[in-house]
Amino acid sequence: MDFEGIYCFDTASVRLAVYPDGPQGARVVAQISEDTLHDGFGTREVGHRLLDVCKNNFRAIELAAVARYRTNKRQSVITLTLGDFTVHRSAQAANEAMRATREDDAIAA
Repeated sequence: MDFEGIYCFDTASVRLAVYPDGPQGARVVAQISEDTLHDGFGTREVGHRLLDVCKNNFRAIELAAVARYRTNKRQSVITLTLGDFTVHRSAQAANEAMRATREDDAIAA
């Protein structure tokens, strides 16, 4: 699914559309704050530049939004928090550790 999102200055967040049942299904609005994007994805971007962060990480954001939607389908807007991305953060930390180990091995060689 393509990324559909806007930056909301008044709430310092990105609102985006997800389609839990595919493009022909219901459209659900999810919201993710600047702080959550900073802490969950390691970015320091602000404002409208966060749209690119969301585009680049849309699969992880979409999966988290769909999981939250499935637990409570009556939410008008799904607000994603850092806790929704624990798996993503764990994978990101593992990748960074592997990269550091490779760099250390290359220096030692």
